Amino acid sequence: MDKIKSKNYKITDNIDLTKISTFNTLNASEEELKKSLEETREKLGEFQDVLYAHGKYSVLICLQGIDTAGKDSLIREVFKDFNSRGVVVHSFKAPSTLERKHDYLWRHYLALPARGKFSVFNRTHYENVIVTRIHPEYIISENIPGINSTKDIDEDFWNMRFEQINNFEKHISQNGTIIFKFFLHLSKKEQKSRLIRRIEKKDKNWKFSPGDLKERALWDEYQFCFQEAINNTSTSYAPWYIIPSDSKDAARLIVADIIYDELKEYNDIQEPELPEEIQSKLDDYKRQLKNE
Repeated sequence: MDKIKSKNYKITDNIDLTKISTFNTLNASEEELKKSLEETREKLGEFQDVLYAHGKYSVLICLQGIDTAGKDSLIREVFKDFNSRGVVVHSFKAPSTLERKHDYLWRHYLALPARGKFSVFNRTHYENVIVTRIHPEYIISENIPGINSTKDIDEDFWNMRFEQINNFEKHISQNGTIIFKFFLHLSKKEQKSRLIRRIEKKDKNWKFSPGDLKERALWDEYQFCFQEAINNTSTSYAPWYIIPSDSKDAARLIVADIIYDELKEYNDIQEPELPEEIQSKLDDYKRQLKNE
């Protein structure tokens, strides 16, 4: 099996999505990929316990990708061995009436992980520079001063949003949130296969919507917006990783390995030691309990 190196997936310069492969099996069988994932997610679960005890950092995992890219199943498989109290998944849908009364980042601030915990954003604040860029009419409902029609939404507007997002991520990073952003890079051919599978399998029918086909017709526009978002917001404190996702098993392992390999570089994340006065009396406390 090919060794997974974070640097091979991390974006440090402008990219062209059309030149990045969507397929990688790591030269491994399905069985090998699943076994390796089991090993990595067990280590991640153990790390989460230490992170919680340490209590100074939190971890934010952001997942973006076109419909059927595999976000839901990746979350299920990668975080399976976590303490359920240690990870919270947020799936952001269309903003509610209350959320529209605030700026677009407000609901994401509310969902940030507490110290010692992981949060997973299934779709993220980047919807506000991807979906809304393709459907700028959605911006009008935000009631932003000076934005009265889609004609008011120009390149300067999107550049401003990129800057706002970078500032948001820099702020939370400086206050102890470790940020991972994964773009699940899927081919149009593989999306077609997955949509057909949703139609053919009765237990998957509920996932299918005719709207999926309307959005698929905008494939090139979506790829452009994903690319623009990545190129404008992959930073040292909140890097993007592009994950080839035509193989779900490989994509899950790559994501899990990147998270674990990057987190174990934080040498200061350690279980806290007991105060010396308590440590020196542990045998006494043990005898006290046994003699009850």
